[in-house]
Amino acid sequence: MESNDLIRLIYLFILVAVIFASILLTRKGELGKLARQACVWLLIFIVVIAAVSAWREIRLSSPLAPVQIEEAGQIIIPKQNDGHFHLNLTVNGKTIEFLVDTGASEIVLNQKDAETLGFNDRNLEYWAYANTANGRVRLAPVRLETVSLGGYIDKNVKAAVNEGDMRSSLLGMSYLNKFNAIEIKSNQMILMR
Repeated sequence: MESNDLIRLIYLFILVAVIFASILLTRKGELGKLARQACVWLLIFIVVIAAVSAWREIRLSSPLAPVQIEEAGQIIIPKQNDGHFHLNLTVNGKTIEFLVDTGASEIVLNQKDAETLGFNDRNLEYWAYANTANGRVRLAPVRLETVSLGGYIDKNVKAAVNEGDMRSSLLGMSYLNKFNAIEIKSNQMILMR
């Protein structure tokens, strides 16, 4: 639970306590019945909060596995529950999930994916920089031997490893520009070569 959620929970608890105390003061003679009703409402309140938290966690924790459909020279990518487009690419023989990011200049690997691909953090040289929504970050330029999406295989692809903490690797414009057209319609991204 995040600190903001804890503060909200404490606030709600104090609010319920004040309401409960005011009801107790106005109905002194019916304490047994009032206590039973209060317990029922408290239980309902707890169940609703737990359900909302669980739903939020399920919805935001990770999108559905990326699905891509290849047909007639097109790669069709449906929008995921998080509102973004995700793609699985085979990079150097390993499957890596990318967040399609038209605001990123190039392919940017997070630390976990870079390690999966055999890039040792101690051997990387973080000399390049990128300006992001979260501020300036250092990048280590790397080359990917092969990157394949469906039947399309590209060799010696330029990428970078982000020194900071990123949830997902980014598939930026340096890769997307290899396609002749990119179209977004009906909650789908269509890549055409």
